[in-house]
Amino acid sequence: MCQMIVLSVKISINVSYYVGTLGTHTEIKRVAEERVTLPCHHQLGLPEKDTLDIEWLLTDNEGNQKVVITYSSHHVYSNLTEEQKGRVAFASNFLAGDASLQIEPLKPSDEGRYTCKVKNSGRYVWSHVTLKVLVRPSKPKCELEGELTEGSDLTLQCESASGTKPIVYDWQRVREKEGEDEHLPPRSRIDYNNPGRVLLQNLTMSSSGLYQCTAGNEAGKESCVVRVTVQHVQSIGMIAGAVTGMVAGALLTFLLVWLLIRRKDKERYEEEERPNEIREDAEAPKARLVKPSSSSSGSRSSRSGSSSTRSTANSASRSQRTLSTEAAPQPGLATHAYSLVGPAGRGSEPKKVHHATLTKAEPHPA
Repeated sequence: MCQMIVLSVKISINVSYYVGTLGTHTEIKRVAEERVTLPCHHQLGLPEKDTLDIEWLLTDNEGNQKVVITYSSHHVYSNLTEEQKGRVAFASNFLAGDASLQIEPLKPSDEGRYTCKVKNSGRYVWSHVTLKVLVRPSKPKCELEGELTEGSDLTLQCESASGTKPIVYDWQRVREKEGEDEHLPPRSRIDYNNPGRVLLQNLTMSSSGLYQCTAGNEAGKESCVVRVTVQHVQSIGMIAGAVTGMVAGALLTFLLVWLLIRRKDKERYEEEERPNEIREDAEAPKARLVKPSSSSSGSRSSRSGSSSTRSTANSASRSQRTLSTEAAPQPGLATHAYSLVGPAGRGSEPKKVHHATLTKAEPHPA
């Protein structure tokens, strides 16, 4: 009889202990920087508020668990990190049965599995909330890889640095004029291993235009644009030729200026060095022999050799005729020796003329 009584008491205690243990499980997705409320409702605090205990626990994605905030003995205790301070608190009157938790603004680090545990007078209520924080894609960066010439291939590259995976990329052409197509050129290929890459094959002039890339996920979308300008091959050759000609002309001008400067420097240097130059092979100046003759004889002696020879012969003929006339013997006068007197005979020893020589000389016609 006594054993049956004890057994009944134990059974009653166990039943009262598990009353109200059934809880809820909720999954919530919110975008970062928004506000979220994690629900937790109970009715355990109405009869006896003095023994009410509330506790919120967080289990992060790595499995680490910690206490976030608690209420016990009429006081609220928080175990918040520096990043959580000012953002995490009870959302409403937890004594009236609403122990929900509010977080504002959301951060990616707030993601995890939250557990709300309410206890009063041996009764428990559990609530589980899985919070997933979504991050919008960052503004993507549009780039071009390849040559912007007709007939070549061009790759459009688009990528967001951050954001919740998966991120979907979509390339399309922006319509700038009426009648333009918003679709990519016909010969375009998408790299499925890297959805942000699109290959434009065999570019034409019609491929020029504005292209837009949109990166999106569950949190939102961001986009960027890039302009494609296809150049004609001939125009590129003309531009390259013009640039080459300009460079060649500049170099030629520079060379001519340099040569002129060098030439002027050389001439200046020679002018400065000429007065100081001493020639070792120069001949000494010769002394001029001045003959004591008249100006007429000196001018005649400077003539050419042929003229001097003829003048000398004529002078000699006239002298011989004069001497033969003067040397004829006069009656009653003695014979004397005559000397040749003239401009050529000055300064030299006079020659003796014999009478026999003079008598034999015959006059020559003038």
